Amino acid sequence: MGDPKKSRRKWEGPGHPWIRINLEKEQVLIGKYGLRNKRELWLAQTVIRKFRHHARSLLALPPAERSTGEKQLIQKLYRMGIIEKDNATLDDILGLNEENYLERRLQTIVYKKGLARTIYQARQLIVHGHIAIGGKRVTSPGYIVMRGEEDLIDFYPTSSFKQHPPTQQGEENV
Repeated sequence: MGDPKKSRRKWEGPGHPWIRINLEKEQVLIGKYGLRNKRELWLAQTVIRKFRHHARSLLALPPAERSTGEKQLIQKLYRMGIIEKDNATLDDILGLNEENYLERRLQTIVYKKGLARTIYQARQLIVHGHIAIGGKRVTSPGYIVMRGEEDLIDFYPTSSFKQHPPTQQGEENV
């Protein structure tokens, strides 16, 4: 069964880690999304790989079983916010990449909502407990924000940033 204190890893690294094109692509994504290390990127790649594998396995099923499984998978990905439209097809799921997953991280959404000046500040605000979802403090920058939770993201009620939000670049405090 395994030791409950030691969880198994949720990511799978690249098969060939020293390919220059992949290394450059990984560095660009780490900078764009403010990731701490490549493991966070590999986690996103693994999750998307599993969704795509599930979609491919649904293609092999008979039409009756396939339609129910397809609806469930599409509903799950829509609730997560990974796909944009509710009436997507398996082709849309097969076209997913790790950026679709990284866009749903709490760190990215906090930055895009304007609660932080930079993607790195967004990570720091989350880790230090200044960000809450529906009034509950969330301290994990890799938390995947569901579609229904997106509007509930704000500063924690007792946070000092609640009274004095960070100004965007170019603005001055008056």
